[in-house]
Amino acid sequence: MTTKRRSDPKTQALHERGCLHPHPDAVADPLFGASDFFDRRDLVQVKYEMLRRVRVDGQAVSSAAQSFGLSRASFYQAQAALEREGLAGLLPKKRGPHGAHKLGTEVMDYLRAQLSETPSLGSSELAQRVQQRFALRVHPRSIERALARQQKKRP
Repeated sequence: MTTKRRSDPKTQALHERGCLHPHPDAVADPLFGASDFFDRRDLVQVKYEMLRRVRVDGQAVSSAAQSFGLSRASFYQAQAALEREGLAGLLPKKRGPHGAHKLGTEVMDYLRAQLSETPSLGSSELAQRVQQRFALRVHPRSIERALARQQKKRP
């Protein structure tokens, strides 16, 4: 599988920030062909203009979504995010879990207790013990990171 080079700095920046429109060629709105200011690759700008088209110009949601290369569901998600958070709501959010969601207080207390009894325990052994005790599969590296974060927090 080959990856396409992104030689354009703006395209690269949009990609790195998760703001690159997945289908810029599907943006058919005339606004994005009439001016260099409007960039069909910029997903945040495309979403904003789609929302504005419906709210200010009174265009139908399905028509606006299609014209901007997005789905109706994307329109409603963007609309809710804009109302909830303002323009910042249109910026992409990090996907997946945020933080060590499996390693709560009870598990971390258990890990510290295990390490205080046997300081030589490795992360693989700790992961096995967590699975036996809590029926919870945790990657050894996740345990290492969680313990390192706690070390940083301590003075």
